[in-house]
Amino acid sequence: MLQLGSAAPDFSLPDADMEMLKLSKLRGKTVVLYFYPKDDTPGCTVEAIEFSDLEDEFVKHNTLILGVSRDDCISHADFRDKHGLTVNLLADVEGKVCEKYGVWQEKEKGGIKKMGIVRSTFVIDAEGALRHVQYGVVAKGHAMEILNLVKTLS
Repeated sequence: MLQLGSAAPDFSLPDADMEMLKLSKLRGKTVVLYFYPKDDTPGCTVEAIEFSDLEDEFVKHNTLILGVSRDDCISHADFRDKHGLTVNLLADVEGKVCEKYGVWQEKEKGGIKKMGIVRSTFVIDAEGALRHVQYGVVAKGHAMEILNLVKTLS
């Protein structure tokens, strides 16, 4: 598990438009990095829509929102376009960033254990340090909770 105050692990991932984004190039901004299990599923859709709806408020606090799942760029583009999402969705198809952030974990559903992304959020300050680490997030209302946290950091 990552520790508060430590440097956020750097990465480069493609977004829904297949443009590469490198975390360390975002210094000077606060970054909300949220990991979610799968595009276009109920909880993931609620979370992405809520973050998108609050994006202008996050921008006022010099904050960029990045969503990450193991879906590919095409899936992200379809998900974004279907729901009018404005948050940047990153494709971690190989799961390397998920592993760096400790979100790829064994999960149990209906008595069956399998590996998957545990819904998690990280707030990274303008210097690249972890200011908030939360595993096992509940999707509904989470974006507002994170916005309120970001307001206390600025």
